[in-house]
Amino acid sequence: MPEPVLQVEHLSKQYKKGVYASRDVSFEVNKGEIFALIGPNGAGKTTTIRMIATLLKPTEGDAKIGGSSILTEPDKVRRGLTYLPDEAGAYKNMKGRQYLRFMAEMYADTRAQADEYVKTAEQICGLGDRLDDKIESYSRGMTRKLLLARTIMPKPLIAILDEPTSGLDIINALEIRRKIRELAADGMSFLLSSHNMLEIEYISDRVGIIARGHLLELGKPSELIEKYNADNLEDVFEIVVLKKDITGW
Repeated sequence: MPEPVLQVEHLSKQYKKGVYASRDVSFEVNKGEIFALIGPNGAGKTTTIRMIATLLKPTEGDAKIGGSSILTEPDKVRRGLTYLPDEAGAYKNMKGRQYLRFMAEMYADTRAQADEYVKTAEQICGLGDRLDDKIESYSRGMTRKLLLARTIMPKPLIAILDEPTSGLDIINALEIRRKIRELAADGMSFLLSSHNMLEIEYISDRVGIIARGHLLELGKPSELIEKYNADNLEDVFEIVVLKKDITGW
């Protein structure tokens, strides 16, 4: 079997003695898979994601992207991933196409490669002639599409998306979800985080539920719904987060 794109191995972050934001978290993401890490506020999911993205140094454990360790090979890891935080913004005084060019030149090794990245991003965002307008004139949905295109254009081994459709209307959210599914079908891997359980149930191949710093459940949405005799993933989430005993961890 091929090696997973992302391997998370007993990852922990301790902020002070005995207080862990994330503890002993392990999971894998395969090529072309959409994996969602979900949990309530303060559960440890953002801390885990930031460790994987090399923005935080783990206290214990490791994670590997394309076989490269976040501890010993962070530069290689960064070349294999892109990260779109929930609070991400774009330079509003730039025009859309100008912004994509600026970001492409940061990712690319050559001008020709940057040209290819910009072309890819233009296709992904679907903003057409609006790319020649300043970003300050964009709606939230247009800005989010631009940011998603920026994140995807270098075709990373894995794209990490935190709340990819937060604050968007139904049409814009559907367009972004479909684009993610389309890119995954072409072989790109995704690690998502979202509070929208309907979105996660619709888009994800597998789900990890994290609470109080621990990964409490892992599986396909349909499998978890059946396991907990629930109507939907939202009900599963409530059962796991509120009722699962983690004593003994």
